[in-house]
Amino acid sequence: MTATGTVREASAPPVRTEFDALGGSVAIEADGAGAAAAAGRAEASLQDLQRRLTRFDAGSELCRLNSDPRETVPSSPIMVRFAATVALAGNLSRGLVDATCLDEIERAGYVRSLGSAPVGSAVCGLAAAAAAPGERVPGGGDPRQRWISVTVDPVAGTVTRPPGTRLDSGGTGKGLAADVAAEELEGLDCFAVNCVGDIRFGGRSGVEREIRVDSPVPGDGPVATLRLVSAAVATSGISRRSWIDPDGRVAHHLIDPATGRPAWTGVVQATAVAPTGVEAEVRAKAALLSGPDAAAGWLIHGGVIVLDDNRVIPVPGDAATVEAVR
Repeated sequence: MTATGTVREASAPPVRTEFDALGGSVAIEADGAGAAAAAGRAEASLQDLQRRLTRFDAGSELCRLNSDPRETVPSSPIMVRFAATVALAGNLSRGLVDATCLDEIERAGYVRSLGSAPVGSAVCGLAAAAAAPGERVPGGGDPRQRWISVTVDPVAGTVTRPPGTRLDSGGTGKGLAADVAAEELEGLDCFAVNCVGDIRFGGRSGVEREIRVDSPVPGDGPVATLRLVSAAVATSGISRRSWIDPDGRVAHHLIDPATGRPAWTGVVQATAVAPTGVEAEVRAKAALLSGPDAAAGWLIHGGVIVLDDNRVIPVPGDAATVEAVR
């Protein structure tokens, strides 16, 4: 992880592969009997997930689902699994993490892949948040609760939602990708997968790892370290995908479902530890959207909060040792 953590070990595992996917860089590390084959399967699974779940290719399965006029649509296993996370995220976050806000994300200006580089200035995004304390408003759920209407039938291989309800793979897609890769690697002695900052790691050897959580300002170094044996870690932040919208306002990709606009809550970055990548993603985003007073309550397994005045708040949990670097 860069702005979302870096896995470090005393000795490098014998198998490492890195490739472009999910709008950035993906890395897989594996050690133990069958590591090369397992890493190959993990990479193939992630490439397939990328092709199916991207919203930036009109021919992807996600785009076809979003434009399909039918209420119930035959879908691949990975699409069914992703659609199931929509209701999971909505339920766990009480509507704060809403994967049906794609229309709102596009209206804010996020209509093309930004890759691994921010659009506009990350520092500008943080400065705008710090300069507008009156706009620090905790996020809330959309009263329409469209996520409740997204259901799946794994046996039939179908996704059901009202036609016109469009799904955004976004952060939950990255968390799901980390989980999918980990399923191919979990029988090894040691493994780690980094899906553009969402990581899963573990293995039978029980190696403790140090995860570095970087500042929301690129190049500003780490703000905290986490120490864990086996877990998922995800970070949600407003700075690395920020831009100036057509009205001259600073915008970013994290939408407050209650307003349909980019959220300015006073939290600019939240890192969450959890058993799975999907849960870590949901908890990190919910912590950011809920604002400074409620953020720590979402990080029950541990994590780190960064406020827009640059304060760093380590949150100990049941799975991680957390230490602020500054």
